[in-house]
This record gives sequence, structure tokens and C-alpha cells, in this order.
Amino acid sequence: MILLRKLLFPFAIFYGFITSLRNYLYDKGILKSYSFDIPVIAVGNLTVGGTGKTPQIEYLIRLLSPKYKVATLSRGYKRKSEGFVLADASSNAEILGDEPFQYFKKFSNIQVAVDTDRRNGIEQLLKQETIPEIILLDDAFQHRKVKAGFYILLTTYGDLFCDDFMLPTGNLRESRNGAERADLIIVTKCPLKISELEQQNIKKKLGFDLPVFFSSIDYDDKVYNETKSIAVGEVKTMKKILVAGIAKPKYFFDFLKADTDEIITFPDHHHFSEIEILSLKKQGKDKIIVTTEKDFVRLKAKISETQLYYLPIKSKFVSNSETFDQIILNYVGTCTGNR
Repeated sequence: MILLRKLLFPFAIFYGFITSLRNYLYDKGILKSYSFDIPVIAVGNLTVGGTGKTPQIEYLIRLLSPKYKVATLSRGYKRKSEGFVLADASSNAEILGDEPFQYFKKFSNIQVAVDTDRRNGIEQLLKQETIPEIILLDDAFQHRKVKAGFYILLTTYGDLFCDDFMLPTGNLRESRNGAERADLIIVTKCPLKISELEQQNIKKKLGFDLPVFFSSIDYDDKVYNETKSIAVGEVKTMKKILVAGIAKPKYFFDFLKADTDEIITFPDHHHFSEIEILSLKKQGKDKIIVTTEKDFVRLKAKISETQLYYLPIKSKFVSNSETFDQIILNYVGTCTGNR
């Protein structure tokens, strides 16, 4: 795979040229960006998948929804619907996509919508009977058609964008210079005890004069299904299968696995076939199946609730969470005050 990526280097150069040209056309106003008279916060990355966008969106929902009417807008990756869809009681993961459906199930006080065309999605949300006061754009850093009011750029501790290269040789969706559009950077999936010295070194390495925050994965101390929970300490001693269809499942597996566990991986946002479901049920006989929260919303209707559990995660700042919160609240407060 590494050799193949090196052989594809000329294509990476060409891809980088195309994305840079596109950004130049938007920066110069030749291609039109649309802004809105409402706080719009975009969370995204420069690399392909696995930087922790979902827990970061959920962090913002918890921060903002007690005071404001919040809506999330995603493209609904791999959903089987088209156009604009606003989540309601009839929605499921196939209609919304796994991440938006997860938001919908966890947060009853927000609106959840999907639309590949983010401009149209925002316009449709603003036509609803309940008009949101804040819109959170999920994975929209490269969606230049909409100009968000605030951009949060994520990069993972073990795979910083400054160390990466353009697709297909590396994992960058666009040049590292795209970070200039960000209002702040969050380095995600950090060790809990990352030192202040290492944080300062990473800030220098990133090379942008922006606020930089550091967050880690905060796993729950229990696994859950619709009706029951089991302490993680007990789960680690049980016979089980660990199943993940996410971009970077290593952290999930490392947190729960025992030597005797069977580990099964699928591609990110995987739609499970009937054959795969039958295989999981057969392999999981006399065992529990523990999966990620994103995978649970796609599996729960297909596997018995007595057998299937999920492990929730949150984004937790290593330090300076109050400063981050205040930056976001100041931006939102200024925008809503102007309205």
C-alpha cells in the first residue's frame, strides 16, 4: 500500500493543483460563497476521516443547546435518501446517515437535517416553523459554497495535517494552507497526560498563528443498549465480539479488548448486509457484541438488544476548556446580539 501511494505521487500533485485552484477562485470571489444572518459554525478537517468530528459536534450541542435553538446540518454520508431531509419520528440511519441519526437520538432539543448542498440545507432550515438560532455544519471545512461565521479545524495527535501529503499519496483533502481559514485548531485524540512542553512543540509544528486546543477521547464507564447497561470493568471479563465500522477503530478496540476477544472491522459508515448480520449472530452465539455508538444505530434493529451494546465517547479538553467555551459563546453572542 505504501509503495502504491508513492507511485501515485504525480496524481497527488495534480489533485493539489485542482484543490488549490478551487480555493483561489473562492478566495477571489470568482466562485460565489454565501453567508447567512445567523451564527454558523463549521467543524471539519483537512484529512480524510477519523479526526473526531462527531464527538466535537456533540460537545458544541451540549454547550449551546441549553441557551439557544440549535440545528445540525450534515451531508448524510452513505444515506439512501436524497436532497434536504429534516429528522422526525420516522427517520432512521438509512434516511439520515449514521452520525446525524445519532445526534437525533441523543439530543431531543435540537433539529437535525441533512443535505449535500449546505446552502440549500441552511435555507430550508430557516424556512421551518421553528427557526434555529445556531447551525452547526458537520464536516464542512471544504464546502466553500457556504461561508461559515466560525471554523473549527480538527487534526489528530498521531496524524497531524502538517506531517501529511495530498491524496492519494497522503490523506490531505487540500493543501495544509487551508488551515488559514480556521478560527481555531483542536488537536484530537491526545494522551490524557500530554505535557505542556509537548503541546507547545505541536503548536510550533502546526505553524499557524491560531488558538490551538488539545482534546482526548473520554470513554464512558459503561456500555449500553436500549434497556440495559454493563460496567466496562465487567465487560472486559466477558466473552465478547468487538465490532467497528469507523475510520480509526484502534482506540475503541484498545479500550475494551481482552486476549480472548474476537475483533471484526468494517469500512467507515459501512451498511451491514444480511449475510454479515447472520455471520455476526453466528459468531456471537453465547457472547455479547460491543460496537461503537455510530455502528449501533445501524445494527440495533438487526441484532437482539440482549446481545448488542455500544460504548459512548465524548470529546474532553486536556486543559483550557473554559477558554474554548468562551470563544464559542462570544462568537455566538455577538452574532445573535447583532440580529
